[in-house]
Amino acid sequence: SALVLCMDVGFSMSNSAPGQEPPFEQAKKVIQKFIQRQVFAENKDELALVLFGTDGTKNPLAQDGQYQNICVHRHLMLPDFDLLEEIEHQLQPGSQHADWLDALVVCMDLLQKETMGKKYERLNIALLTDLNTPSCADQLDIIISNLKKAGITLQFFLPFPVDADEGADGGGDAAGPRHPPHGGKGLSREQEQGLEMVKQVMTSLDEEDGLDEVYTFSDAVEKLSIFKCIETRPMAWPCQLTIGSSLSIRIVGYKAVSEMKVKKTWSVVDAESHQKDDVKRETVYCLGDDNETEVQKDDTIQGFRYGSDIVPFSKVDQEQMKYKTTGKSFAVLGFTRQELINRHHFMGIQVIKIFAARQDEHAAVALSALIHALDSLQMVAIVRYAYDSRSNPQVGAAFPCIKEKYECLMYVQLPYMEDLRQFTFPSLENNKKFAPSEAQLSAVDSLINSMMLVEEGEDGEKEDIFKVNQIPNPQFQRLFQCLHHRGVNPGAPLPPVEPWLKRILDRPQAVSARCQGPLQEMKKCFPLKEVVRKKEQKTSVDVFGNGEEPNAKKLKLDEEDKFNLAEISEGNITSVGSVNPAKDFRAVIQQKTLPFDQACEQLTHRMEQLLGSRSTDYYMKAITCIQAFREQSVKASNSELFNGYMQSLKRSVPDRNLQEFWDLLVHDALTLISKDEVESSSVSKQEADQFLKSEKKEEEAAAPVQDDGGDVDDLDSARPHVTGVCQQFLQDEGIEAMDWPARIPDLNPIEHIWDIQAPFEQARGLLFS
Repeated sequence: SALVLCMDVGFSMSNSAPGQEPPFEQAKKVIQKFIQRQVFAENKDELALVLFGTDGTKNPLAQDGQYQNICVHRHLMLPDFDLLEEIEHQLQPGSQHADWLDALVVCMDLLQKETMGKKYERLNIALLTDLNTPSCADQLDIIISNLKKAGITLQFFLPFPVDADEGADGGGDAAGPRHPPHGGKGLSREQEQGLEMVKQVMTSLDEEDGLDEVYTFSDAVEKLSIFKCIETRPMAWPCQLTIGSSLSIRIVGYKAVSEMKVKKTWSVVDAESHQKDDVKRETVYCLGDDNETEVQKDDTIQGFRYGSDIVPFSKVDQEQMKYKTTGKSFAVLGFTRQELINRHHFMGIQVIKIFAARQDEHAAVALSALIHALDSLQMVAIVRYAYDSRSNPQVGAAFPCIKEKYECLMYVQLPYMEDLRQFTFPSLENNKKFAPSEAQLSAVDSLINSMMLVEEGEDGEKEDIFKVNQIPNPQFQRLFQCLHHRGVNPGAPLPPVEPWLKRILDRPQAVSARCQGPLQEMKKCFPLKEVVRKKEQKTSVDVFGNGEEPNAKKLKLDEEDKFNLAEISEGNITSVGSVNPAKDFRAVIQQKTLPFDQACEQLTHRMEQLLGSRSTDYYMKAITCIQAFREQSVKASNSELFNGYMQSLKRSVPDRNLQEFWDLLVHDALTLISKDEVESSSVSKQEADQFLKSEKKEEEAAAPVQDDGGDVDDLDSARPHVTGVCQQFLQDEGIEAMDWPARIPDLNPIEHIWDIQAPFEQARGLLFS
């Protein structure tokens, strides 16, 4: 369609009562909102902008002193952000007056000339004015005749309602004083005359509904505040509905309900040019070695993680693995009663309406018979559905749908066995402790009745007062609001969420008022008490015994913390890499090339990558990262980031199967940073000690008690010996492990055992060089 926005910017549009918004600003908002909707809807509608009441004149009809102070600001073209920016910054009120009928003629001339030879479904003019200028009605009948002849529709936007002049003096039905229609003032003589001409024009174009196309500025802003999403034309899906091998009906399907998603996704663009083409994305595959050896894409294949193993699949395997179908399918497998299809089993992201193929009388009769039979028997068809040969097949239910103007089948997907989540809960029927009293049941009933969203109207029919299908998606509305603001105001901060957008998902006011009493009754019947969990206080003696190793642990300040000439020659390190993340982290902290929090974020990202590899070598690398993380956090007197990460890591150990890594962490005593190390820490010394030892203590408590006469194994503290797998094996086999002093290899008794045992093992051929 082609639309001309015709806005009055004359002197009177800037006048308003104190505290009232001028009509000019209201009309400007209407135009902005309308163009925003057109831009984001991405339709093919063309738009022009004509201003009247301007200081200058710019239109093709301006001759011999006629059609003065009217400017064609923009000719017919697709609306864009440039137009929005022009309206935001360049559209200013004028100091002259112009006849709105002259402006209407200019708009008609523009539409006829610029649409000549083109096909448009609709030609429309939207005129925004306060009607506060004298207008000559001599040519009014000719204008109306030309509007009808050209097929141009008309809309008016005024600062007051179309019935603002009703109830004036002399009206016998007027009951009470007349209220000012806008701005605290009554209509001027020019406005009353102009309003009569508006009514004459609109009723002449459409006698019944013409006045419905006259809006107030405030109503228009409210309605246009809702952005329209991209309009999509319904796409037909032709197929054959089959029942067995002998009955086939030509059908066509359309999506009736489908999850709406934003068409334009986020993309990476150049920060200066804002052009996507200036940025090229490349994916590089590397081995997990220290050199990060690059691997060509052709030398890689997909792998599926199966337990702890990776099962490789080549491209040929992937193609052969697909569940291939014979093509499109809408095959009826059988019929069942509607009440056997549970509403909570409906799934998928779409509902499909199935109609008979166009201009196929036999298909229409056959499908109609099936629909009416299902409806009368209260049955549904269970259908095997496949969109095409590349799609996985679905099983769904086809419900009969008979409306006044059409009839169809409504297809809804049903779940497979794997889609259902089975939960078992204890029964409440036999537990008197949880049985509600009569007063409690009555209170709940009253609350439900008071919060009913269905009411009876004046005609006795039930009405829905909270129509979800008429509520815009707040996520989309907020996104469009921010996109428009950023496009028009590149340097300004984003605006807050508009109040109407916050209110759309609030409980209706009528319901809120009704449920206040029942809610108070609910509080009385179901009293709540705050339960404060008592925190058990444990001392370091409870956790560690009389050992003082954690207290004696000091920060290592070795040669690795200092830069040598080779490191300096490599230049500044600007990020935490994957080859030696611990070393890079220390470097960026000491060189101050990154803020501390960003460096910590990059380090934790590298640690998560290492932990996801589920390999002992990568676990060892992650341990060195945690050591560096703790060391630098203490130096920077910032314990919050380290402690937060460690607590989160501990919670995720069971779900991520990281017990082996946690055992290594416990062995190295890498615990939280306490107040004794950093004053700002919220962790006490006892809590830091408890953080690791509690895990070890639970494992020791779960271990079976062994007899003194059982096997005794002497293991040093090598990391393979202290893993969860090794410790669990010793417990399962009833083998007692001998304790030996940590970090003192000279006193390790196992070395003497090797000296004694070696000759015997060598004689049996069990030792290898």
